[in-house]
Amino acid sequence: MSQLKKRITDDMKSAMKAKDKQALKAVRMILGAIKQKEVDDRIELDDAQVLTVIQKMVKQRKDSISQFSDAGRTDLVEVEEAELVVINSYMPEQLSDE
Repeated sequence: MSQLKKRITDDMKSAMKAKDKQALKAVRMILGAIKQKEVDDRIELDDAQVLTVIQKMVKQRKDSISQFSDAGRTDLVEVEEAELVVINSYMPEQLSDE
């Protein structure tokens, strides 16, 4: 099991114990996407491949936020933004311009 996948699984357990429904939902969604990719490709993903799945999820959330904003659905925008915060927590830190 990759380190990143193990961290996500551990975070799911922590969210369950803390009864943090929003974080738990997002973490389960991430694990579901990872599992789907593993089943489709019949492989166990390494950290780089897990990161690719997470990057795809970030892009999907940003697109959804844009579409929901255009449609005036602020309730759905808030849900997507909350999920995006959790998903982004697994992304590596970006290098600054300095």
